[in-house]
Amino acid sequence: NWWRRGGLNPRPPPIEGARRVGKTYLAEKFAKTEYKSALIIDFAKAPQEIHDLFASESDDFDTLFQALSLFYKVRLYPRESCIVFDEVQLCPKARQLIKYLVADGRYDYLETGSLITLRKNVENILIPSEEERLKLYPLDFEEFLQAFGDCETYPILQEFYTKKKPLGEVLYQTIMKSFRKYLLIGGMPQVVNDFSENYNFESADALKRRILQLYHDDVVKFAQGYESQVFSLFDRIPGQLSQKEKKYIISSFTNNDDKLMYNDAFTWLSEAMLVNICLNTTDQNVGLKLSEYFSTQKIYFFDTGLLVTLTFQDDDFLNNTLYRDILLNKIGINEGMLMKNVVAQMLRTHGHRLFFYSIRSSQEYHENIEIDFLIRQGRKISPIEVKSSDYKNHTSFDRFNKKFSNKLGDKFVLYTKDIMVRDGIVYLPLYMAGLL
Repeated sequence: NWWRRGGLNPRPPPIEGARRVGKTYLAEKFAKTEYKSALIIDFAKAPQEIHDLFASESDDFDTLFQALSLFYKVRLYPRESCIVFDEVQLCPKARQLIKYLVADGRYDYLETGSLITLRKNVENILIPSEEERLKLYPLDFEEFLQAFGDCETYPILQEFYTKKKPLGEVLYQTIMKSFRKYLLIGGMPQVVNDFSENYNFESADALKRRILQLYHDDVVKFAQGYESQVFSLFDRIPGQLSQKEKKYIISSFTNNDDKLMYNDAFTWLSEAMLVNICLNTTDQNVGLKLSEYFSTQKIYFFDTGLLVTLTFQDDDFLNNTLYRDILLNKIGINEGMLMKNVVAQMLRTHGHRLFFYSIRSSQEYHENIEIDFLIRQGRKISPIEVKSSDYKNHTSFDRFNKKFSNKLGDKFVLYTKDIMVRDGIVYLPLYMAGLL
């Protein structure tokens, strides 16, 4: 939507996102496509004199712009040029100056940076209120299809979703085949591009391993003091998601220091946008956010393709059974973890904050309720159950729907079959999660 608006002034957006998610590429592509000229400053590569320029010429914009134009050999046109501050966290003075550059009004600006460093390098500077933050996520399923030249499938999906009409076996299976590839490859642009060119899962897996190693290096560099807790959470995500009980209960830690450390670790992973946090909400009589319960939460990995590789990161590619099982449509319990993860990813990418509902009774088992996801649609709450196999058994889902019947909107089960509406529940293929 931001791309279609086509103009940045007066609030320049810093594009935030995980490392290697495509922030720099998107900023440069937009600036060069939508403006008469684009001046790109990569502060990771810029010489010291460029960094010094933003400190020494902060009150003389004529000199600043002339120096930048001459150094980068780019002619600047008033109201027709965009200046990109790439890796802006490495030049805090430039970030602080954006307030006055915007007020000057000659050019538009874009900033990019990783959250783990955008929020770290802010000592002794004022964060400009002019920043309009944009979050960049991995490619969603629609963008994944477009990367392979398929721009027709998703609009068709939208029509069938609106009408709640079955796709038919041939169309359903055709799209499901593409979705299985999306599960395995994920949405990291470099990985998708490699797979689109080579159609080689092993090559794509090697790229994903390099990206995961980069994240590990970031933990050592930026999570100092609680890196062991971050590593503990990060590396245990596949195991945690494969368990029936996926929740982390921070209040269960008896040591207060452990509680603080793990709180910091959760926060670090969330701010680095490496995980999608799903909070427990316990009261459907008020807004979801008002009843969120921070001490109980689930964490899903931000990219399901990377999760596939993380699951078998200590083994050779050929030993990763997920590739075989998903491609052959043999979805078992362990593969089912990918389904909930990809639903979390798709919901988050399309603007939903993630909540789940969990109530446990120590006395009456039949009162236990666990709902995978809750989203707000208008003034109603819509529960979502994710099924990788037996779609007919959703006892907890039925208990929830009965208990809060007057508070609920549409009720969804996302599963591995075609569209169906039965007993007031809308059953949708997993790949329609992004349409909710």
